[in-house]
Amino acid sequence: MEKEKRSQKSFTIDGWFYFVLFIGSVFLANYLVNHVGVARTPGGVYLIPVWPGVMAPSGVLAIGLGFTFRDLVQRRLGWRYTIPGIVIGASLSAFLSPGLAVASGSAFLLSETFDLLVYTPLQKRNFIAAVVLSNIVGLIIDSAVFLLLAFGSLRFIEGQVIGKTWMTLAALPVVGFIRKWDKKKEQIL
Repeated sequence: MEKEKRSQKSFTIDGWFYFVLFIGSVFLANYLVNHVGVARTPGGVYLIPVWPGVMAPSGVLAIGLGFTFRDLVQRRLGWRYTIPGIVIGASLSAFLSPGLAVASGSAFLLSETFDLLVYTPLQKRNFIAAVVLSNIVGLIIDSAVFLLLAFGSLRFIEGQVIGKTWMTLAALPVVGFIRKWDKKKEQIL
């Protein structure tokens, strides 16, 4: 009983850590788009290369990780914490650029809803596959909605999808470690 309480408390602490990272990823994405990159569009958005000859708004780095953080928040705290995380992150982002914050928040809210719908039924059967498949669905929807709302065009769609995919792949070793850690905790109990 005592071990079970410690394990649940550990899950909650982990969950709040992922929640903060999730909120931070939304804010960081908007910060990067407004301040960091190797090139700048006439509208003032910073770009980075994500593939030879392919550029994307630099926020793809943080948003790509944000999809994985959302999955981890759901795993530790439950799906009801996702929407408040998006709202808080987008609200903080409004201090940087209200227009991009609305586009980013709207895109993230829609894409994370689809991410949740894919992730939820798969997570218990295959955690890593759930993360990968839900992230792919989410990043495609996020990319299209964000670009249309922020720029009125899908000009950077290829770069958005590639950049977010890179970040999903970069997160997989951490997701694998978390899965192994969870299995060890389950064996202890």
